[in-house]
Amino acid sequence: MVFTEDGPALVDGPVELVTADGAVIRADRFLVAICLCKRSRAYPLCDTSHRRHRRCDR
Repeated sequence: MVFTEDGPALVDGPVELVTADGAVIRADRFLVAICLCKRSRAYPLCDTSHRRHRRCDR
């Protein structure tokens, strides 16, 4: 797993993710981006929404 600065966690795929409500999300890609900022409309998968929002604490 790789963590990127202000971006997603990159996980070697394919993977199955289980959400808090028990739903299973399958991602068949060779590299899967897991959202860490919770801005993604495809959460828990990253849709690059973090790129449109910059943190002010830098």
